[in-house]
Amino acid sequence: MNILNKMERKFGRYYISNLMLYIVIGTGIVFAFQYLFPTLPLWQLLTFNRDAILHGQIWRVISFILVPVRGDPISMLFWLYLYWFIGSNLESYWGGWRFNIYYFTGALLAAVGGFITGLATNEYLNLSLFLAMAILCPNNQLLLFFFIPIKMKWLALVYAAMVVHAMWFVGWGGRLAIVLSLLNVALFFGGDFFRKIRNKFKYHKVQSNFKKNMKMTQNKDDR
Repeated sequence: MNILNKMERKFGRYYISNLMLYIVIGTGIVFAFQYLFPTLPLWQLLTFNRDAILHGQIWRVISFILVPVRGDPISMLFWLYLYWFIGSNLESYWGGWRFNIYYFTGALLAAVGGFITGLATNEYLNLSLFLAMAILCPNNQLLLFFFIPIKMKWLALVYAAMVVHAMWFVGWGGRLAIVLSLLNVALFFGGDFFRKIRNKFKYHKVQSNFKKNMKMTQNKDDR
């Protein structure tokens, strides 16, 4: 990604270090607050709401990334650990600036989807972290439920299947929101993917021409 490389050389010192740690801590605080004080509307004040944003509640454009999935404290602890593990590893692999760009690009696209469809959550934004890790380090292992070792590529396949399943049962608005939330994966890895396909095609073409020329040379020698 030449454009990204140029931007990183120019602006690479401007980023939030340990970004995923802050997001996980913020999400944990929101969950704990809502769990301990369920009658207070904190959850409702942070979720993405297009009408509320257009009426001045602009913090919702970013605060929705801190809204946790509803569940019990044990499952929440597992998810927060998983998000921190994946995010911190991606930051170590890419560097802080590039990880910031990846995450906030996904958040921006999710918000754009929210303005178009009225739907925006951090669920598929966080899923994009799994997919990125699976593409970069497919054989790396993490401990599922803290004790079951599983490779990233298998976990990513499970989540990809869940996305396909979810898209089957939602309308066009939901599908568009999901696609936009995951579009940062295509933006970051699509070029490399098509480049590999093009190189493989060139390799097979060269190999085929080589075999063809060898065969023609052999036929001439036989004569």
